[in-house]
Amino acid sequence: MTFRRISGGPSSSQVLQTLNHKIQINMDFFDKFKIWVVLICFISQLGHGFYLPGSYPHKYVVGDQLSVKVNSLTSIDTEIPYSYYSLPFCTPPEGVKDSRENLGELLMGDRIENSPYKFNMYTNETEIFLCQTKPLSGEEYKLLTNRIDEIYQVNVILDNLPAIRYTKRDSYFVRWTGYPIGIKVDGGYYLFNHLKFTVLVHKYEETNVASVMGTGDATDVIPTGRKSGSDEPGYMVVGFEVTPCSVRHNPESVKNLKTYGKYPSKITCEDNTVNMAIKENEPVSFTYEVAFVESDIKWPSRWDAYLKMEGAKVHWFSILNSLMVITFLAGIVLVIFLRTVRRDLTHYEELDKEAQAQMNEELSGWKLVVADVFRAPSNPGLLCVMVGNGVQILGMAVVTIMFAALGFMSPASRGTLVTGMLIFYMVLGISAGYVAVRMWRTLFCGDHRGWVSVSWKVACFFPGIAFLILFVLNFLLWGSHSTGAIPFSLFVILILLWFCISVPLTFVGGYFGAKAPHIEYPVRTNQIPREIPPQKYPSWLLVLGAGTLPFGTLFIELFFIMSSIWMGRVYYVFGFLFVVLILLVVVCAEVSLVLTYMHLCVEDWKWWWKSFFASGSVALYIFLYSINYLVFDLKSLSGPVSATLYLGYSFLMVLAIMLATGTVGFLSSFWFVHYLFSSVKLD
Repeated sequence: MTFRRISGGPSSSQVLQTLNHKIQINMDFFDKFKIWVVLICFISQLGHGFYLPGSYPHKYVVGDQLSVKVNSLTSIDTEIPYSYYSLPFCTPPEGVKDSRENLGELLMGDRIENSPYKFNMYTNETEIFLCQTKPLSGEEYKLLTNRIDEIYQVNVILDNLPAIRYTKRDSYFVRWTGYPIGIKVDGGYYLFNHLKFTVLVHKYEETNVASVMGTGDATDVIPTGRKSGSDEPGYMVVGFEVTPCSVRHNPESVKNLKTYGKYPSKITCEDNTVNMAIKENEPVSFTYEVAFVESDIKWPSRWDAYLKMEGAKVHWFSILNSLMVITFLAGIVLVIFLRTVRRDLTHYEELDKEAQAQMNEELSGWKLVVADVFRAPSNPGLLCVMVGNGVQILGMAVVTIMFAALGFMSPASRGTLVTGMLIFYMVLGISAGYVAVRMWRTLFCGDHRGWVSVSWKVACFFPGIAFLILFVLNFLLWGSHSTGAIPFSLFVILILLWFCISVPLTFVGGYFGAKAPHIEYPVRTNQIPREIPPQKYPSWLLVLGAGTLPFGTLFIELFFIMSSIWMGRVYYVFGFLFVVLILLVVVCAEVSLVLTYMHLCVEDWKWWWKSFFASGSVALYIFLYSINYLVFDLKSLSGPVSATLYLGYSFLMVLAIMLATGTVGFLSSFWFVHYLFSSVKLD
């Protein structure tokens, strides 16, 4: 994933001066309309400078209050998120408040809430007392021990940055986001009840920018009350680290302490020792400390620590090697294929009419199925619906990856990737309706009757299956009281978006498809179908085997995508993913073309569905890979609920991939067959 790096914010006057200067220099290259568009974009950003999509820098002066937020508790052992306050932790004095979340965050199970942890900019503090819980009940004790056994992590956020924890392994440090609730040692359960925070800050010299510039996550930032023109230097948060410790507090020392009071004795935070054993009917005390460290890390680079991956060289080398091999194989297949077909056509066209007629009688091959090759397939309506949905899904994937590669969907803006996918999918309903209805009219030689029914089926096929799967999985999450469960109100919103945006746009596309001219077949179709001779090998065996080549283009990249979804890692190479997607489309088209030509050469004119599944069979191998990943990489995944969630989401992903890749194969084969039989005139 490539992120757009954002430099410090220039003032509005500087922006306009620079713009006017550039306009004067480049007047010969821009017309007046473009100039006014740029001016409007800049003027709309008056007061806080102009920034590209992503996160805006926040300037804090010394003493400004910084509030830490908490996200859902997560675990790679169960993949079921829970609310932070589902455990007996300290609550803020002002009460628990939810942050405003977008559609993507809610669907991903994020629940961002305020926390009792509060800092003052560039003010180091130690031995800060938070609270002492009530004596743990039997239910609370069992819940805590279960969460520790399931390796749940606490996710805290400061200035939109998740906390990073560093652990030493052999001679190097490993980065983790969040920190564990506790640890089990020698049969006893120990809680991390003291947190040592380290905030990395970078000096911000620009004085004519607003003291605090908001983002989507900055609605709760407390204003400084200082004028933006103040000469007082400010700082930006460029790093957030946490070290959890297990410390046994003296119960007598905290009796009279209030929240944010000073703990009377020194607290030593040692991450390699544990002392706070949790026991039933005993309270737990929580404390923390914070240290500010000035860093050379600049604002645009503050996410680099999250994007660094162990084994990055192996990652890039493996993908590049795979791309080179697949490109080479695809090139060979394409060259051989084109030369064979071109030589066949050239040889046929050189013959006179008598020789052509004699060859039609004596030779076998694709020329003998001329009267059957465009015979309507079985279940033509279903084929049109699946192709329409495939166009919609493929278009959504291409547009989403392009926007992500350009930096419009950075990890600083949580949930924007999922939100963008939903929006693009709904808008592209117009293309799904158009392609499905036009294909329907082509199959029935221009008859437009039934286009409304086709449009309705297109609008409901894939979304209906997705809603059914999510609804069933949601019942499991509801039963587990997980934050991953989609709220009922959100279900209502999704249904309204579906019926108010996606369905109407699909009907609009279907209307234009019904009005568009259908594709004329170059040859006539006989009323009596030709008998297909016995085949040496089962045709569907070749179709299923054809998916191996497209799978080879993405199986390495698939590992990193699966790791980002199920192992909590950040996936960021969207630019390279876009290249892989293009290569996948090319290979799917070539594989389907080759299989279609092979079937026609053995006089098998039922190529419609086989061309779809020749490339769509890659989904079968992806599903098998998903099972392999579950068994060998997620072997710690516990419980039938977690396994059911994994398989359910994997099936939904595989279905979308099958529709997209199958559509590529079918449309390319349809174009090839139409071109092939329109190049030769046969009676």
